[in-house]
Amino acid sequence: MATLGLLEYEAARSEVRKVYDDIMATRQTDYINNFWKALAHDPVTLKRTWESLKQVMSAGCLDALTKELIYLAVSVTNQCPYCIASHTAAARKAGMTNAMLVELMSVVGMANETNRLASGYQVEIDERFRT
Repeated sequence: MATLGLLEYEAARSEVRKVYDDIMATRQTDYINNFWKALAHDPVTLKRTWESLKQVMSAGCLDALTKELIYLAVSVTNQCPYCIASHTAAARKAGMTNAMLVELMSVVGMANETNRLASGYQVEIDERFRT
């Protein structure tokens, strides 16, 4: 259960409802997920986080699937079960296949292993990587 509970639309103040309405319009859904309902106890953080996420995840040089795969990889590395579930669903919606997920997990696992080894051995960065 969320520390402060989940703030449903009907119980939300107008400033929170405004953010909820934007989330639903942007995502073309009638559903507000639990992450936003938990953040809604702090309307300033809710709005700031939603605006930042909306900007970062909007169309750009990277396509939607690539952005979701990156988000999923970071969520796995940070061990956030909620974000793993949320962004796995979003990546599937954007076209991720089971084979892509398996390959992504292989890359994430390998990157985490080699990152720890390089850090543990305090490997100096090659000069050619700096240019």
